Amino acid sequence: MTDPAHPGRMLFLNIPVADLERSKAFFAKLGFDFNPKFTDETAACMLVGEQAFVMLLSREKFAEFAKLPMADPTTHTLALYCFSVSSRDEVDAVSAAALSAGGSEADGPEDYGFMYSRSFFDLDGHGWQVMWMDPAAAEQGPAEFAASTQDAENPS
Repeated sequence: MTDPAHPGRMLFLNIPVADLERSKAFFAKLGFDFNPKFTDETAACMLVGEQAFVMLLSREKFAEFAKLPMADPTTHTLALYCFSVSSRDEVDAVSAAALSAGGSEADGPEDYGFMYSRSFFDLDGHGWQVMWMDPAAAEQGPAEFAASTQDAENPS
């Protein structure tokens, strides 16, 4: 990967949920942990990466921050949330956990060779994608990676 443009910067993504405890239980079944320092009865800080967090907020708490009306995620798409895992098998395991915890499948598996993903809707209807990308493709970029694997398959 390239050097970060803003070292030390953190990402906090805020999404509204109808039932905070139910949403926390759902995401815990997918393997996520929560930072208790930023979790209370109105919000839960879900750890996604070293510097990336999803704040699950009660609808009332979310409304305090939002300046526009809140959309219904079951009828409108405002964003799609994607996170990576370390293997193809983990993509399938996390997706299976989401479905068994009450989520619903959005798309079947998508396999691009260098990248594999599956999508689901959480309990509130937010769209999520879990994906694995070949580390070499992540480092080189998909086009350069495809060219390098094609060159390896067809040596001169």
